Amino acid sequence: MSAETPAVPGTDEHYLRVARRKFRAWRGTRPFWAGLFIMLGGLPIAYFPYAHLQIGHLTLAMATTAGAGSLIIGVLLVVLGISLWFQKHVRVFAGIAAILLGLVSIPVSNLGGFLIGFLLALIGGAMAVSWAPGEDEDAQSAQAGTTSEGSAPEGAADSDTTALKPVVGESNDLSGTSPANGANGRHSAG
Repeated sequence: MSAETPAVPGTDEHYLRVARRKFRAWRGTRPFWAGLFIMLGGLPIAYFPYAHLQIGHLTLAMATTAGAGSLIIGVLLVVLGISLWFQKHVRVFAGIAAILLGLVSIPVSNLGGFLIGFLLALIGGAMAVSWAPGEDEDAQSAQAGTTSEGSAPEGAADSDTTALKPVVGESNDLSGTSPANGANGRHSAG
């Protein structure tokens, strides 16, 4: 390889840099952060009812009678977070389900994992519902290629949404209440 040979991107890079770039591209095409918040919200909800805190020789057990319910809620939140990563088309369902499970975890699981899991599930669910997929670069370039110099700017109204112009010479009134025929609508009923 000589000094004049152009460097091809991706051939001389370290494999961690390439993996990081591929991960960032994958992450950008799906509601990654929403799934992460939902999964992180499920962990304290499922963990705290089964946790045993050791303070010196004193064991503090957080076990409740609804331990199974909180375990189910926590596992469901983790599954919803993973499904957001790999099936982005279920984002609205998963977001609403995460919000509802977070709300249900308040009475079931020690105030929703001491409000930590509840807040994370609510934030992640809201992020999942509000996430919208971006447009491909090919679609953006195709849209940019179709507009010409003489066409309307991007913010202008479309031809489909413009108001209809009145037809000159023809009556456009189907109700029979135009001022031209003397009926203004007050006495035309019945």
